[in-house]
Amino acid sequence: MKLEKKDVLKALEQITVPGEGKNMVESGAVKNIQIFGDEVEIDVIIANPSLQARKKTEVEILKIIHKEVYEKAKIKINVKVEAPATAAGKPKANEIKGKPLPGIKNIIAIASGKGGVGKSTVTANLAVTLAKMGFKVGLLDADIYGPSMPIMFDVAMEKPLAVTIEGKSKMKPVESYGVKLLSIGFFTQPNQAVIWRGPMASKALNQMIFDAHWGEIDFMLIDLPPGTGDIHLSIMQAMPVTGAVVVSTPQEVALADARKGVAMFQQDSINVPVLGIVENMAYFTPEELPDNKYYIFGKEGAKHLSEDLKVPFLGEIPLVQSIREAGDIGRPAAMQEGTPIAKAFEEITKNVVQEVVNRNEELPPTEAIKITTMAGCSPVKKK
Repeated sequence: MKLEKKDVLKALEQITVPGEGKNMVESGAVKNIQIFGDEVEIDVIIANPSLQARKKTEVEILKIIHKEVYEKAKIKINVKVEAPATAAGKPKANEIKGKPLPGIKNIIAIASGKGGVGKSTVTANLAVTLAKMGFKVGLLDADIYGPSMPIMFDVAMEKPLAVTIEGKSKMKPVESYGVKLLSIGFFTQPNQAVIWRGPMASKALNQMIFDAHWGEIDFMLIDLPPGTGDIHLSIMQAMPVTGAVVVSTPQEVALADARKGVAMFQQDSINVPVLGIVENMAYFTPEELPDNKYYIFGKEGAKHLSEDLKVPFLGEIPLVQSIREAGDIGRPAAMQEGTPIAKAFEEITKNVVQEVVNRNEELPPTEAIKITTMAGCSPVKKK
């Protein structure tokens, strides 16, 4: 049977666009149709950014073409999201625009529900890998009570300098391995505990964000503290976060908290896209038995969690002594060119970059949130 474009268009007229009263053809949602023998490729644009709307659109197109045109047609559907602008370009009444950070293109929060899963190690290695790829990278150590980035980047004794920008004094981030870095660790003594209430910690974070001269940055990584608390909300109030990466080990205790971490970002009043989950300490391979894998903390737990939550799985990192040693001496393991560890971080970093590209193509820009209280477990927007 010969497939024809007019027959495909006629079939698509029977589908209503999600959230609109018009059919798919009449509304202009169908942008392009290409036919190659029994193969059909369709480009569609919808306004609803939800995964459910996209999947529903794809399923309906498949069904109607197989039913009305050719049941054995091979169909490829490219669904793109273009959210409509609000009237006169103004935000809706219940939306609050965050302070933009001039020159910073993408802000990625690295989180973990549980401490001790290697979140800071993953953040440091993502940062240096992005820098190796040629991106301009900034890293904000937002783990106020346990800052570790100065040690991991071998700059524990450094101090940010003051620079004058447009008549204002700004902090100049410390630079190491091509990464611009700020941390509360630069302003405290090594044996000094940071004993601050939430407002004091938030003020310190705001100073490192807004009183610093970051310059041009492709990716700003934010190393969040474990859990879901004041610091997380302060960061998301201060600036629009492009997306979040959640780090977990495969064990059930860590996965339970990682699930909460994902849920925090997906709260309606927060709504930060989750770019994916990284599984750290996935398995152990002894140096003398390089072909053996021992799943000390369980097997593929974070991978299964990502499938369950329908968020991307970004990759796994084995439990290797050299990763810990590299962090302790201030030279992230991803700097070791050609090693299996460097390759693992390169793969994860490429997946993160791809998810950021997908997110920016398919979803509208994230907005900073405005939260004043907590009702039960749900953040409440200020009216």
